Amino acid sequence: MLIKSIFLDRDGVVNKELNYLYQIEKFEFIEGIFEACRHFQDLDYKIIIFTNQSGIFRGYYSEEQYQKLTKWMLSQFKKNKINILDIFYCPHGPKSLCNCRKPKPGMLIEAKEKYEIDMKNSWVVGDKETDIGAANSAGIKNTILVRNSYKVDASSSNAKHIVDSIKHINQVILK
Repeated sequence: MLIKSIFLDRDGVVNKELNYLYQIEKFEFIEGIFEACRHFQDLDYKIIIFTNQSGIFRGYYSEEQYQKLTKWMLSQFKKNKINILDIFYCPHGPKSLCNCRKPKPGMLIEAKEKYEIDMKNSWVVGDKETDIGAANSAGIKNTILVRNSYKVDASSSNAKHIVDSIKHINQVILK
């Protein structure tokens, strides 16, 4: 049986954007993220986080440091009664030939195959056009661009919806 999912970009959607974030003490959740995730769960969506992490490739932090931060982040979701189904990440650099670095759809396709996800009824929430590009390439047309971290040019965006904050997402994802 296919499941429907909400794919969340990490930096800029789950937490405040901070270049090459790997330290727990610098991690700050975006205001409203826990409430939004509880809303998704109430609508029977499975939550998956997907994230480019080129800081690993660049040597700014190790895979182990990334995993430590991720484990802590998941514990915070759990404390807030939110189940994150999985996290997919790309450790490669911007010029990599991999298929996982956004805007390529590799992480989303991997999740689809692993969990039998209904891409037609799933959503991607991102803060950059690369998130939206990955979604569209993976067959996800339900997309939301959040204006948390970056200036968004609505006239040139490929996102289906644009919101000012994750706090407004419950006005878009209704079922």
